[in-house]
Amino acid sequence: MISFNNDYSEGAHPRILEALCNTNLVQDNGYGEDQYCQQARELLQEKLGSKDVDIHFFTGGTQTNLVAISAFLRPHEAAIAAETGHIFVHETGAIEATGHKVLTVPTKDGKLTPSQIQEILDGHGDEHMVKPKLVYISNTTEVGTVYSKGELKELRGFCQENNLLLYMDGARLGSALVSEGMDLQFADLPKLFDAFYIGGTKNGALLGEALVICREDLKEDFRYHMKQKGALLAKGRVLGMQFLELFRDNLYLDLAAHANLMANKLREGCQELGVSFLVDSPSNQIFPILPNEVIQKLRAKYIFATWSKADEDRSAIRLVTSWATKEEAVYSFLEDLGNVL
Repeated sequence: MISFNNDYSEGAHPRILEALCNTNLVQDNGYGEDQYCQQARELLQEKLGSKDVDIHFFTGGTQTNLVAISAFLRPHEAAIAAETGHIFVHETGAIEATGHKVLTVPTKDGKLTPSQIQEILDGHGDEHMVKPKLVYISNTTEVGTVYSKGELKELRGFCQENNLLLYMDGARLGSALVSEGMDLQFADLPKLFDAFYIGGTKNGALLGEALVICREDLKEDFRYHMKQKGALLAKGRVLGMQFLELFRDNLYLDLAAHANLMANKLREGCQELGVSFLVDSPSNQIFPILPNEVIQKLRAKYIFATWSKADEDRSAIRLVTSWATKEEAVYSFLEDLGNVL
């Protein structure tokens, strides 16, 4: 079987495994206070162009979102997200389990706009309702679309005008940064967000995300929140070492570029076969719409998710490529798709 089910089916890039093995018997401090975590923080601060940001390492995206958002919000405050947002759909109600409601907006492309956020604000005007406080976005989004620098600047300005926090889920940030036509760079991020995270799990790491806190009043006592929610890993060195290796040179973006390239080959091949798509996604996730009987035939050899129903006879599937996707797997899928269409 060939999997296009997600971008974390494989283990980790060989360089990461080598780095972990080479430092395996080095004795060091725990809980993220080791030399590797510190070096990784300094390296990320350099890439981001800011020594003023705080950086904390987590094992996964849901854990990062849970700890960060629950720490940033007061008990009566809520988050705003697209209805496809990961914190609303795929985190088992983790945010709401901490007492913070997630207010959602229907979107066709998974992206939020100031006018959509304004509608939420207009509908929550007094103390008889939760108070919208944090705007949650993903880049790339859950449907593979990306925010441009201009769109993010617009969101940032709106959030500042309305005293809202702007938080980015960067599980697939690498894919967004190297998507075609993208004008966003690492150094832009601290100026645009109050907090965000850089995803490693879905871009070559064995596991790990790096949360970056930019806003000063969100930094205080944050490690207490991590410890209380089980996120302060005793062997934090495992996380720090991976980010140190990913950002030692251009490996992080190179891996994302490969994933995007493989997705683009899939996209172009599907288009040549006359296949339409749910959304225009320039990242490592694509959503072709296929007849249901074709989907069933493809499942004999390929693993992928059915995303949504298009009509009675067709559905949108999700194909995800990774840093390790082989070109021959892409061409095999396209050949088989052409044979069953």
